This record gives sequence, C-alpha cells and structure tokens, in this order.
Amino acid sequence: MGKVEDERAFFSEGWSEPPKTTRKKTEAEEKPHYHGHRDRLRERFVAGGPDALPDYELLELLLFRLIPRVDTKPIAKALIARFGSLAEVLGAPPSLLEEIKGIGPTVATDLKVIAATAQRMARGEVRGREVLSNWTQLLDYCRSAMAFEAREQFRILFLDKKNGLIADEVQQTGTVDHTPVYPREVVKRALELSASAVILVHNHPTRPFSITHDHALAH
Repeated sequence: MGKVEDERAFFSEGWSEPPKTTRKKTEAEEKPHYHGHRDRLRERFVAGGPDALPDYELLELLLFRLIPRVDTKPIAKALIARFGSLAEVLGAPPSLLEEIKGIGPTVATDLKVIAATAQRMARGEVRGREVLSNWTQLLDYCRSAMAFEAREQFRILFLDKKNGLIADEVQQTGTVDHTPVYPREVVKRALELSASAVILVHNHPTRPFSITHDHALAH
C-alpha cells in the first residue's frame, strides 16, 4: 500500500501543471500573424495597382472581406491550384468552390456575386469597341463566363459595322459534349439586331478550358 500511495502522491503533486501566468498579452501577441500580411498586401495594391499582384494575391484581397478572421492565403492558393486562374475561380459553380477547405455556401455565393459584377464590367468594356482587334480581351471575357459550364453552350456575339459589340447571347445549351446549332435562328436574330457580323462561340466542358470561335458575316 505504501508504494501505491507514493505513486499517487508523485502523479498528483510532482506532475501538476505549472500555474498559468496572468501577464497581459501585448498588442502584437493578440493580433493574428496574418493581419500584418493583409496590411502589406493592401499597400502593394495601392502603390502598384492590380498588375503588381499575382492572381492568388488579388483573390486574397477579395477573401479578406468575405472571411475576416482567417488566414486566407492558403485558401486563395488552393482555389488557384484547383481552377487555374482568378477568372476561372470566379467562373466556377458554387458546388465546386465549396469543395475547397474554407469555402462554405455563403463565401461561394459572395464569389459568384463578384463574378457577376466582373462579367457586367467586361461586357461594358467590350461593348462599343472594335472587339476583332483585341482577341485576348474577348477570350478573357468568354473564359470568365463559360470556363466551368457543365454543359456545352452556343454563344453569339453580335457586332455592328465597326465591329463593336451589340449583344452577347446564349443561343443554345446542350449536353456535356453536344449542343445544337440552328443557322436560321442565328441569321434571324442577327437581322433583328441589325448586326453586320457575328462571332460564334462554344465551349468544351470535357476539356480543362477550351472554346471554339468563328467569325461570320450576317447578310
């Protein structure tokens, strides 16, 4: 019995936790490590503009407001690694966004609101310009709108005589690998809009990101 009692005394007293300190934490200790990173990132954006930051850091800036008390750098990097670019992250459906750790339904919805805003801006930038002289901008616009569509879309960009965009419309939506095209409907709509030319675009959901575009005059 004496040995057992000695062991109890050893474990109850000899191995008791040290008393917790009551020292008040400094401001630096209370502030999460990523707060300084957020401040520096904002300063770089203000000083150098969006071109000074890679896609994942621009995405971090967006996530700062959506997820205020979390280190968003690993989340932003995971999103870019999964989808490929900022445009493709914003173009991804909510169900795929939510597969990334840290992205819940609310944040996924907020990202889609940002995506819708970006698409409106892109449409406004393309509209009225000579889009045929700037294919890069046009393809970026199509990528943001169609990159992660689960089904093939047949999209038509209607142009005026100066190659300015009159309208952008989804004419047909098909299956994962097929969408019907009706030339009569294309021509009919082009005449309704008094379009001088059209750009026909369709995506390939079975490929990472691929679209086919053709330019044709509408008579």
